[in-house]
Amino acid sequence: MPTDIVMPQMGESIVEGTITKWLKKPGDKVQRDEPLFEISTDKVDAEIPAPASGVLQEIKVTEGTTVGVNTVVGTIAADGEAVAKPAAAPAKAAPEKSIAEKREEKKTAAPPAAPAPAAPAEEEARSSPLVRKIARDHGISLSLVPGTGLGGRITKQDILSFIENRGAADAPIRPAATAAQAPAAPAPIPGDLVPMTQMRKLIARHMIESRRTSAHVHCMYEVDFTRIVNLRAKHKAGFEQRHGVRLTFMPFFVRAAIIAIQQWPIVNAVIEGENIRYHPNINLGIAVALDWGLIVPVLKNAGDLNFLGLQRGITDLGERARTKKLKPEDVEGSTFTITNPGQFGAVFGLPIINQPNSAIMGVGGITRQPLVVTDADGSDSIAIRSVVHLTLGYDHRLIDGAVADQFMAQVKKNLETWSEEVG
Repeated sequence: MPTDIVMPQMGESIVEGTITKWLKKPGDKVQRDEPLFEISTDKVDAEIPAPASGVLQEIKVTEGTTVGVNTVVGTIAADGEAVAKPAAAPAKAAPEKSIAEKREEKKTAAPPAAPAPAAPAEEEARSSPLVRKIARDHGISLSLVPGTGLGGRITKQDILSFIENRGAADAPIRPAATAAQAPAAPAPIPGDLVPMTQMRKLIARHMIESRRTSAHVHCMYEVDFTRIVNLRAKHKAGFEQRHGVRLTFMPFFVRAAIIAIQQWPIVNAVIEGENIRYHPNINLGIAVALDWGLIVPVLKNAGDLNFLGLQRGITDLGERARTKKLKPEDVEGSTFTITNPGQFGAVFGLPIINQPNSAIMGVGGITRQPLVVTDADGSDSIAIRSVVHLTLGYDHRLIDGAVADQFMAQVKKNLETWSEEVG
């Protein structure tokens, strides 16, 4: 008997999901636990694995359709057991179009997308199909990615770490699609009316709700980031060699914020009616920009982690967000959020609070600038330094301006006088 493919329940509160993409077509062979289709729910976008090995026999629910959990969306047959069925009954033949209609279609048709170039033989030999797919999806040339596998082979962790770090100064940023690389989805034609994705609907709703809920105020601080830049440059090679994970700038910002939150716990609190809830733990939401939207996975109990634990947690959440492996609990329960518009070149941003948090810290781009530097004797001089601008968006109903400024002054001090070991 064929094996049913069902819409999974991605969390207790999830009652339905939308199939956004089938990764196989009827007749294709599939392996158990291989990604089979993608779904979007109220909590996360996720890849759903095949429940059995065999041949995709039938697709019962087409892309873009929303169905309840446990609905059968397709079937898998054993090899040779059945011929694949079409996804839906064939449509009736359309009437022959007139020559004038054909000419008009030709005028308005979008030019065909250029195919993505095949990977060079050398890249084929030192990377897996999955690695090459991830590289294509993110517009990355594998020639830029150092391989840590046997014989310089590029592993999945190598390409995901490269994506995680490509906003850093030492990693080149490439466009998501070039003239020689087709985008993941056809570009909309000017004048088209395109339905929002489920994720975009949720983002839109949450942003409006946050503006209506919190009294938004922002403050911005300039930080001399030279000490951290030099420290990372000194330790990044050894850090990766020892721990198998790349050293990024994000755990420095996270750790600096955690120390400041421990001194100013109201920044980690929330209003409940006419009361203030002081959270016992620091659950840090870390915004991850995706090609199809934005998601905020949560690093739980971040205050209990050492520096290495923070880096591993950040890398893991970023990887699972980009590969659609997050679970609903991975995006719930944040108490404070950090977002990083600087990875795309922004000097700073004015982020909207991630409800039900009371504050969000935005990290700007790291740039080289002339600064007035005062030495131990009190003499001033001008030096070229690495500078980053940090912004705090906070709910003025709960957090006073003086408290916000004291909190950010502490974050600035933590970064400029960093003394912790990075492992």
